[in-house]
Amino acid sequence: MTTRQTRDPIRWLEGFIFWSRWLQAPLYVGLIAAQGVYVYQFMIELAHLITRAGSFTATETMLVVLGLIDVVMISNLLLMVIVGGYETFVSRLDLEGHPDQPEWLSHVSSGVLKVKLATAIIGISAIHLLKTFIEVEHVPEKAIQWQVIIHLTFVFSGLAMAYTDKVMMSTVLMSKRQH
Repeated sequence: MTTRQTRDPIRWLEGFIFWSRWLQAPLYVGLIAAQGVYVYQFMIELAHLITRAGSFTATETMLVVLGLIDVVMISNLLLMVIVGGYETFVSRLDLEGHPDQPEWLSHVSSGVLKVKLATAIIGISAIHLLKTFIEVEHVPEKAIQWQVIIHLTFVFSGLAMAYTDKVMMSTVLMSKRQH
């Protein structure tokens, strides 16, 4: 067998492996559908807030508004995963010069995406914790403890990911300077 004949199956396999990234595209379409569900939920809650604004106490209004903020933050998280994940793992988006291109998209990488996602998850967790503290008299102490533990776990995980990304970026920059 010649080198060329041996190389053809390998080149085909490499091309097939590279093509397989497109299998993720339907997953991103599914996340877009999930985002549509969040938009629907937001509109229902907003209508609820507006139509019953006069009958809510300040605490009830704050809880509904926190629920709206929670939906927005989850939707932002979905957007980061959809756009950033597609751009990082599937195909470049041809947005050069587009006036609506998100600022963070120009320097997205899997490390940056992980840190942004961790930050968003910490924010969502903080909203849930704030809602719990507002209704503290109705929440069992054990549930509060677990929510705090889970939130702190998210915070420490986010810090660890950010530190790891910083170390990795420093290593890459030092490597580029040496060459």
